[in-house]
Amino acid sequence: MTQSPIFDEAVYTAKSEAKINIVSLFSGCGGMDLGFSQAGFRILWANDIDQKACETYAKNLGQHVVCGDIQEIDYSTIPDADLILGGFPCQDFSMIWKRGGITTERGNLYRNFVNLVSLKEPLMFIAENVKGLMTANKGKAIKQIIEDFSLTGRYGYETKPYLVNFADYGTPQLRKRVLIIGIRKDINCTFDLPKPTHQCENYVSSSKALAGVERVEHNNEHQNIKSSTVEKLKLIPAGGNFTDIPKNSPHYVKGMISHVYRRLDPNKPSTTIIAAGGGGTWGYHYSEPRPLTNRERARLFGYPDDFVFEGTITEVRRQIGNSVPPVGILPFAQAIKPYLEKVKAELCLPI
Repeated sequence: MTQSPIFDEAVYTAKSEAKINIVSLFSGCGGMDLGFSQAGFRILWANDIDQKACETYAKNLGQHVVCGDIQEIDYSTIPDADLILGGFPCQDFSMIWKRGGITTERGNLYRNFVNLVSLKEPLMFIAENVKGLMTANKGKAIKQIIEDFSLTGRYGYETKPYLVNFADYGTPQLRKRVLIIGIRKDINCTFDLPKPTHQCENYVSSSKALAGVERVEHNNEHQNIKSSTVEKLKLIPAGGNFTDIPKNSPHYVKGMISHVYRRLDPNKPSTTIIAAGGGGTWGYHYSEPRPLTNRERARLFGYPDDFVFEGTITEVRRQIGNSVPPVGILPFAQAIKPYLEKVKAELCLPI
C-alpha cells in the first residue's frame, strides 16, 4: 500500500514495552491516542459517544474503547492511569460557529474531565481544544477551566494553556489548537514543551502530503458535486477562495468565512480542515476542481494510509475534522514519555 510521504513507517510499526498508562476521554476516532501509542504509551481505556468514531477507533487502535455518554459511565470501571488525555467537545468554543462556551451543556462536558482527574489523580493530563477557547465568554471560560483543574483532587494541578500550531510540528495543515497541560502539584520536575520541528520556510506542503494518495484504496471515494460548483472552482486559483470569483460572474457567491470554496495551495500546508458545514466548506484540491477525498483529508492530518475509517463520507469527514493530528501530537508524546518515566522514578512508583 502507498504510504503517506510525511509518515515515519518505522515509528508507526515500532514495538516497545510501554511503561506509561493512559486513559483517554472524548477520544473520537483516535488521532491523539495514535500519536501517543506510536511513542510507546499503553492506552488502557478510551471513550467517545460517537458510534462510528468508536468503530474506527476499535478497528485501528483496539477494543479498549467504550462507546457511550461519559456522563452515564461509572467512573469506578475506569482504570487508574499515569496520564489522562482528552479533547472535550469544541464546537461551543469555536470561532467559526456561535460560541456558548461554558454556558452550554456541551461546553460544560469538560467538568467530566475534571471529575475524572480528581478521582484518578494522574501524574499529568492533557486536554485539547480549539483556539477560540482562549477568548470564549470574554476570557472567562479558560480562566474557569484552569481554576477547576488547578484545585481538583488532593494535590491540585499546575495547569497552563498553550496555543500550538500543529504545522510547527510537521502537520501539513495550519491547525492552531489549545493544549491545556496539568501536572500534579506534588511533582517538582518541570515539563518543557518540545521545540517546534518546522518553521514557515520548511512547513510540510499539501502537495507533499498528497503525493501518491490516488493509489490508496480506503476512504478515497470522490463526492458527486453540482456542475455549477465545478464552474465556481475553475474560477478560483490554487490557494484562493470564494473571494476570487468576480462579482459580475453568474457563479459569484457571498461567503462569511474564508473556508468557503477554499482550494489548497500546493506549496503550503492546508488551512484548517473543519468537521462540518455546507458543501462550500469541504476543502478543495489545488489542481482538480473537486472536493478533497477523506483519504486526502487524513493525509493532511498525518494519518497512515492503513488507518481505515468507518462510516459514510460525511461521518468520516466529521471524524477526521474533529481529530488531533497524530503526526503533530507525536513530538509532544515523545517529550512526555521520558518526563513521566523520570517522575515515576523520583516518586518511587513502579515502572
